[in-house]
Formats: sequence, structure tokens, C-alpha cells
Amino acid sequence: MKKIPTWFKGVLIILAVYLFAFQPIPFYIESPGTAFGLDEMVEVDQQFSEDPGEFYITTVGIQQATPMTALTSVRPYRDLISEQELFGDVEDFHEYDIIQQYYMNSSGNTAIQVAFDAADMDYELQYNGVYVLQVLEESDFADDLAVGDTVQAVNGQRFQSSHDFIEYVSGLEVDDTVEIEFEHEGELRTATGDLMLLESGVPGIGIGLVDNTSLSTNPHVEIHSGEIGGPSAGLMFSLQIYKQLIQEVIPKEHKIAGTGTIAPDGAVGRIGGIEKKIVAADKEGAEYFLAPDDEIPEEVLKVFPETISNYEAAVETAKAIGTEMEIIPIENFADALEFLEQLEAEQAAQGQMKKNSVSHTLDDFEKEVALLEHPAS
Repeated sequence: MKKIPTWFKGVLIILAVYLFAFQPIPFYIESPGTAFGLDEMVEVDQQFSEDPGEFYITTVGIQQATPMTALTSVRPYRDLISEQELFGDVEDFHEYDIIQQYYMNSSGNTAIQVAFDAADMDYELQYNGVYVLQVLEESDFADDLAVGDTVQAVNGQRFQSSHDFIEYVSGLEVDDTVEIEFEHEGELRTATGDLMLLESGVPGIGIGLVDNTSLSTNPHVEIHSGEIGGPSAGLMFSLQIYKQLIQEVIPKEHKIAGTGTIAPDGAVGRIGGIEKKIVAADKEGAEYFLAPDDEIPEEVLKVFPETISNYEAAVETAKAIGTEMEIIPIENFADALEFLEQLEAEQAAQGQMKKNSVSHTLDDFEKEVALLEHPAS
């Protein structure tokens, strides 16, 4: 039997090591991300905050797995998830990233709205059209529309909300030919096609959609989120913007992290991966973490009886990692402001106690000096 050359064995070993260490597999690793300070991300009236104390947003890290990194999912707070679990109906990471950026931008706009409402300041909400989150393969517009496009008109009709858009299109007939106007990567385009029958039983273009809106404010607000995506920074953005609008030193010298979506009425919503965000905030040295105190619907509990709120999951994680960071339950923006007011009151009380202590010490010192100068007989 012919002996296998040594060099060939070496090549096989190198190839095996490469495949094990670097070959991507159709899974992703979710792990604790980073905590980012908002003083460097939120700009109001062309100025960043320079006040002591800071708010932080927290992230979940996502990286495509290799056979080697997949093994690390046995470690705490590292999960191996499939492409289907991560992307859902989205085709690839590029589309996923586009959608996450939309959610970040939308969350930022809502945060501005909430902050301006709380500061009793005016703003103008502008409806830009229907943002495309998904395009069905069987749609006549599948070759024209892409995830991230904005449909601005149908048959020349423009709308003030996605509700009006859906109402108009569903009032037409299946196979009716329509012309749409849409924006693709900054370029205005038109396309013509027939309506299809949707699963809901009504005619439609064949897209998943949400409102695409923007805000005009004075002072102007700019959020520099970079490549961070998703809607979970809404609560913390709204607090940071409010802090800069009212020009008060909030949160004084404290480091406060948190997470949660924000609705126009100030309601704070549930997010994913809060356990990993607790770990990220603890590594940053945050003293407090604002966590959504969401109520789990009964229908969800019937199917998934072990489901707990974000706040409960955050408390469990904080205990598990032994952090001194305090977890604060938040249901809405007003709850967050109330917590900050309580924190400010506590800090003021502690400051007064220190002041009184120093005053007493000085008084005692002066008495001692007086006794030395005039000793009792």
C-alpha cells in the first residue's frame, strides 16, 4: 500500500483547521454587546452634552458562527441561533441590516417626539410614504421594489398614513393594474403591475409595510447611531434628548444604562436579549439599568407559560452575575422621569448630610480652639 506523503497530510491538517476555525456555517452567535454613551451620539442644536453623568444604550452582539465559535455557545449568555430564527422571512443579512436601520431611525424619531412632548415644545411630523419591509416573490412588483424602498403614491394618490394606503389599495380589485411611485436609494422611480390576492383575502401590491415618517424640530436634533440597528434604544434616546432640551444636569454624576422601545404616547415596550444587555451594562460600570416592565398577554402565557417580563429577566440576570447595578422597572417615559427625580432628591439629601457633617466638624473644631485659648479654671 502506497504511503501518503507527509506534505499531503500537512495540507489536510491545515485545511481541516481552516474549515473548523473559519468556515461560516448557517448559524449565528448572540452574545453581550457593548454599552454606548449617548453624550457622543445625540446632538441638539448642533451641540453634544458635556454634563457630568451619562445615559447608555446597550446592544447584543451578532456574528456568523464557525464550527469553532459554535462551541462557545455553551458559555453563559452566548446563544447559537439559526438563520431562520435571526432573519425570519428576510432573505439575507443585507436586508436584515436595512430593516434594523429602519427600526433604529423610526425609534429615534419617536424618541424625539416623546422628548419634545415632555418638554412642551413644538415639532412637525411629516409622512413620507410606505416603507417596504418585505416583497413577496409572487408580487408583480418583485423585480422593481426592494426592502428599504418607500412607496409614495399609487395611481397618483398620496396618503397620510399606511392605514390610508392599505384602505385605498384594498378597495380595488384583484388583477387591477396600478402604477406606483417609489423612492429607491434616493432615486424616484415608477413601476406598473397587477394587484394580487393577499392571505387576508383583499387585494394588495404584495409587500410588508410600515409608516415612513420624519420630524422637523426647532432646535434640530440629530442622532448619530452609526451601524447600531433595531428599535430598543428608544427609551434611552428620549431621555437623552429631553435632558438636552431642558438643559438640566440629568442624571448628575451617575451612569444609567437601559433599554426598551418607545411609543408616541411614551409607553415603553419589550425587547429581545435583555440578559445580554445586562451583562454589557455591568461591564461598562453602570449603576442603574432601566428595564421594560412589560405585561405578558394571557394568550402568550397559555402557549409559553414560562415567559417572564423584561424586568424579571433583568433582575434574574443581575443576581446571576453578582452585579451591584440596580434594576429599575419602567412602564412608560413618565416612570423614567420619576426615577430620575427620586435619584436627584436622594443625591441632594446626601449632599446636605455631608454639608451638615462638615459644618458640625468645623463647629467642634472652633470650640476646641476656644477651649485651648481660654481654658476652664
